[in-house]
Amino acid sequence: MKLTIERGALLKSLAHVQSVVERRNTIPILSNVLLEAADSTLALTATDMDLTIVERASAAIGGRGATTVAAHTFYDIVRKLPEGAQVQLDGAGDGGQVTLKAGRSRFVLSTLPKEDFPAMGAGDMPHQFTIAAQELRNLIDRTRFAISTEETRYYLNGIYLHAAASGDVKVLRAVATDGHRLARFEMPLPAGAADIPGIIVPRKTVGELRKLLDEADERVEVALSDAKIRFAFGEVTLTSKLIDGTFPDYQRVIPTGNDKVMEVTKREFADAVDRVSTISSEKSRAVKLSLKAGSLTLSASSPESGSASEELEVKYGGAGIEIGFNSRYLLDITQQIEGEGAQFALADAASPTLVRDVADASALYVLMPMRV
Repeated sequence: MKLTIERGALLKSLAHVQSVVERRNTIPILSNVLLEAADSTLALTATDMDLTIVERASAAIGGRGATTVAAHTFYDIVRKLPEGAQVQLDGAGDGGQVTLKAGRSRFVLSTLPKEDFPAMGAGDMPHQFTIAAQELRNLIDRTRFAISTEETRYYLNGIYLHAAASGDVKVLRAVATDGHRLARFEMPLPAGAADIPGIIVPRKTVGELRKLLDEADERVEVALSDAKIRFAFGEVTLTSKLIDGTFPDYQRVIPTGNDKVMEVTKREFADAVDRVSTISSEKSRAVKLSLKAGSLTLSASSPESGSASEELEVKYGGAGIEIGFNSRYLLDITQQIEGEGAQFALADAASPTLVRDVADASALYVLMPMRV
């Protein structure tokens, strides 16, 4: 294997693939990135056995071939090379080492045979559709904050994607919940997605995909089966196993009879929650909302720090109610609201509250109250 590649192109691709590689690996080959040189292209592949990413970069190929090198070491070397440098990679005949040259710098890297690198068989993916990169970004951003990090409830460790109906309109719906809050976002169903099974895309896959989408402005090709999903756009292909579990019936958690409706300016509300919660204890982060006609009082107290309160003008004409929430969860949800106003539909102090963006019906949030 022999090739020359511009440092910027190599660094961009390496940055994408090396983040999939776990820092601690008991299997040495999984710490490596697979380099394959052929037809004016260098293909870089990394995997953790559940998630595989392949990215291609243009290169001047002097000799075809393939090998694997330590992903994080390789990335650190390329990152520290001067901008605009031409990087030469030369794999020795015996495959035991790769020489990297750039200007006056020279590195000799140990390799592992490419035959040891695991191949993630994609298998048959019968369901295929395309989605705009911006729409996929939006879908992830509106829901991923609610993904559970509790490993025992592994079936909540991802975003649940499925085809559904919203009235007469067919939609692609994304749902995430950790038991304390729930986020649901829907968009018009892409052509070809009508028969997709309900799938759970793992948290790590969601995170890696979201980073890649920052640099994507075209359409994303999505292919999936019951067990795997593949996203392809530009020079990148991301293939992941799906979570093998049953997502709970989230519809039962979404309240339908909440009749106490408050509308508040999102920015004012978030700032007030942030200020008042400074005083709440680190453990509970509790903030109390006291509602009466036309006004909302936010308050917090803790034995160590004292107490705080702030009053806001709101649109509200219902009966008085007091309810407590985790301030962090309130802020997470208000951050997702893009319009000026947030709408809260409440029932009582012990029942889940519904939060919506006044200007956008595509997203819906459910928040469980807490005792304060």
